[in-house]
Amino acid sequence: MPPRKRFEASAIKNKEKREQVVRARKKEKGQEKLKRRLEIAKAEKNDPEAKKARLEKNVPRTLDNMREFNPTMITADPQASSSKSATTDENKDRGPDPESLLDISLDPFSSSLSPPTTSLIDPFKPPKVLLTTSPRATKVSYEFCEELLSVIPGAEFVRRGKGMRNVEVGRIAGWAAGRGYGCVIVVNEDRKVVDALTLIHLPSGPSAYFKLTSIVPSSKISSHARPTPHNPELILNNFVTRLGHSVGRMFQTLFPLMPHFQGRQVVTLHNQRDFLFFRRHRYAFRSTEKAALQEIGPRFTLKLKWLKKGLPAVRNLGEAPPGVMFDEGGESEEDEGVEDAAKDGRDSVEKGETGEEDRDEDEEMDDGEDREEKEEERKKKAKKVVRPPKDDEYEWMWKPELETTRRTFFL
Repeated sequence: MPPRKRFEASAIKNKEKREQVVRARKKEKGQEKLKRRLEIAKAEKNDPEAKKARLEKNVPRTLDNMREFNPTMITADPQASSSKSATTDENKDRGPDPESLLDISLDPFSSSLSPPTTSLIDPFKPPKVLLTTSPRATKVSYEFCEELLSVIPGAEFVRRGKGMRNVEVGRIAGWAAGRGYGCVIVVNEDRKVVDALTLIHLPSGPSAYFKLTSIVPSSKISSHARPTPHNPELILNNFVTRLGHSVGRMFQTLFPLMPHFQGRQVVTLHNQRDFLFFRRHRYAFRSTEKAALQEIGPRFTLKLKWLKKGLPAVRNLGEAPPGVMFDEGGESEEDEGVEDAAKDGRDSVEKGETGEEDRDEDEEMDDGEDREEKEEERKKKAKKVVRPPKDDEYEWMWKPELETTRRTFFL
């Protein structure tokens, strides 16, 4: 008797019968798959080499292992780095080693974003960070800024008043750079939802714009820990390209170089498929092999949209906006007072108010030295003026057509 032909379930007109046939075939396929797995497990029980060969052959295809090659990706070989010290004398005439360049790029003291004067930097002192919001911010922005204030040790929050609504971000960055701030963070809000974050390194950039999603405040995390005022440790994970190193160094400059290990707080930025996942935990060593983690919060996700080489551009640079203390090439009130005092001192010397018309050469030299010292003091007291550019110069910008294959990642 010839075997009965199996027909497609879509040819069955009766809906109940069609669903019954589909369920029966699905169950039959599951039973066959289970039977094959049991046979493979029984065969590999006595032959471990067969299991090892099967696992090496059957590698699942994921977006991470199908990632397209990026020529700017920087990797390091731990074996080569360990033997680097033994071959230093041999490689002096061959030029710079790529691994040495990697070590320099990851070193916070030698980063291009920070000055190399390591002797003048206090490793435990947190850098000054100016934190502000977009114009007409609401309660959600202020609550998120409070979360960031608990994360970044040296952050100071400045509210955008009515006089600051029409002020461009480049002016704020230039004003902050002249007053010793190392970074500016602007939290953007749209329709009462925090949706973006602008990170500007001072005094000369770069500037980065991130899309902000999946915000979970600390109060919404179950069994969350409470933060302490200790400087946290920073972990930058999977920033492997040159662009990733630039973005990682920007976040690195927000925290002090040396953390307070007694606080046991860790801030992690994990990069996966160009999404930056932010987490903060406290760890505790329960044994010599494992460490317990308790999340502090908050949680949020960042995605880089563009990176500029310098500060954000200011279109109307010549106009001084009302309500903003920003020096446009002029001098502040303090500078004017210092200059007037120095001028009065020079006039008094010229007019001879001391009553001595004839002075010796030594006294004139002393007056000249005093005048130079006063001039140097005036220059030191004068606030540094940083002028933002008039045009933007993008180093990298995200475009939708760059991710058509879903295998191209840039960080």
